[in-house]
Parts: sequence; C-alpha cells; structure tokens
Amino acid sequence: MSRGGGKGLSLKDKLDGNELDLSLCDLNEVPVRELAALPKATILDLSCNNLISLPSDFCSLLHLVKLDLSKNRLQQLPLDFGRLVNLQHLDLLNNRLVTLPVSFAQLKNLKWLDLKDNPLDPVLAKVAGDCLDEKQCKQAAVKVLQHMKAIQSEQDRQRQRKLQAEREMEKKREAEQRAKEAQEREARKREKAEEKERRRREYDAQKAAKQEMEKKTKKETVQTRKPASSSRPPQPPRHKHSWSRSVLRVLLFALLCILCTLAACKLTELQRQPLCISVNTLYEDVLAALQNHKTLQNMLQQNSQQ
Repeated sequence: MSRGGGKGLSLKDKLDGNELDLSLCDLNEVPVRELAALPKATILDLSCNNLISLPSDFCSLLHLVKLDLSKNRLQQLPLDFGRLVNLQHLDLLNNRLVTLPVSFAQLKNLKWLDLKDNPLDPVLAKVAGDCLDEKQCKQAAVKVLQHMKAIQSEQDRQRQRKLQAEREMEKKREAEQRAKEAQEREARKREKAEEKERRRREYDAQKAAKQEMEKKTKKETVQTRKPASSSRPPQPPRHKHSWSRSVLRVLLFALLCILCTLAACKLTELQRQPLCISVNTLYEDVLAALQNHKTLQNMLQQNSQQ
C-alpha cells in the first residue's frame, strides 16, 4: 500500500481479526473500495495520517463499529456521515473541525465520542465538553447526539415552515391567478354586454331615423298633393259626363251616316234611285236655305252700318 493512493500492499496484511490498522501510513486518501471488500474489519484506525476530507462513498462502510480519525487535518465530515448507523466509538481528536453535519444525529448507536483539540463552534464545544476519561467521552457522545437532534429538529421545523410558506404562497398565487382570471372573464362579459347594448342603441337609432324619414316623406307627399287637389275645378258627376259622351257619339255617327249617304248619292250611280233623288233634293233645298240665310245676314249687316 503506497502512501499516496493506498494501493500496493494488500489491506489483508494489516487486518488483525476484526481490526484494521492504517495509522501512521501517511495517507492522503481513504482506500474506500478496498475497505468495502473487508466487511469483517469493523474496527478501523486511520489516525495520524494526512487526511483533509473523507470521500462521500466513505459513508457506505456501514459495517464500521469503531472509527479512529484522530490527528488528521479533517476540516469537515461528509454530509451523510449519519449513514454509519452501526458506529459506536468515534475518535476525532486533534483535527480542524468547526461543526458537525446534521445527519450526525442519526448515529443512534454512538456511545463514545472525542472532539478535543478542534476549533469547534463555541456552542458545540460547550455541549461536547472534555473527553479526559471514559465517562466524559460517553457523556460527550450523548450530549452531542442530543444537540445534533435538536438542530435537526429545528431544521426540520424550519424546512416544514418553509414548505408551508411555499404552499401558502403557491395557494396565494393560485388564488390571485383565479381572481385575475375571474376578473378577465367578468371584463370580457362586461365588454360583450356593452357591445351588445351599443349595437342595440345603434339599431334603435337607425330604426327611429328610418321611421322619422318615412313620416317626413309621407308628410311632404300629403302637402304636395293637397294644393293640386284644391286648385282642381270641381268635376261633374261621372254619370253625366258619360251620358254627354254617348249623345256626342250618336250625333257624330248620324252625321257620318248622312255624309256617307250624300256622297254615295252624288258620286255613284245610285243618284237615279228614288232615295238618292230625295236626298239630293233635300241637300239642294238645305243648301239654298243656307245661302238665303247668308244673304239675309249680309243685308242686315249693311243696313245696320248705314
């Protein structure tokens, strides 16, 4: 086993029963893999080496019952150091530890503890006390475990409070989000109602304007027709007008018949017929009477002038 990496010499050569002594080997690292292959080594001595830290997989050595890490340069222990639940004896004398991981409270089987000659936090140093004899070291184990359990409980409470605060904050955010969504829905509903009301008013206004326009047009039409009807002369009854037209038509028809008969008797061979002779005679008598009547009028006019 080399001083740097812990390899070269088999660990079995260092094993004596259930005790493995790796002290004074000038180790910078812990050969965790080789130690895991020796579950019988329940007592491990790593004192008087150059260890600054322990690897995280060191806490997988659950078979350890007694562990000596004194006189190294350890500045801290792994966060899950509490996994070493079978550990009963722990020697951390003369290191550079200030605090212990909270998981240290899980070492429920720990019966012996030495934390002397470490720059411990004042509170932790007071709780650990001295480890000058067996009794003090056992008391240190009990008191430190109690202290670490109290810290763990407080951290659990803080974590619970934090989780509770986060849940309440989440509920608050959800409530605010629901309220916001409700407001948005209400706003959309109000906008739709306002838009509907606006369209209704426009419809009513258009309808009223249309009715007003129809009323105005009707009034203008009535006013236009009224003077025309008042200026128009009264018309005779319709039945009298119809009778006059009938009489006029009869007279015109009779005159047309007379003219046609007269033309036939004057211009055709029918003039030798007795009827046409009478017609021609009557025509000549009427013509002569008209001429005499015209002569008489001329004479009367001349006399009146004289």
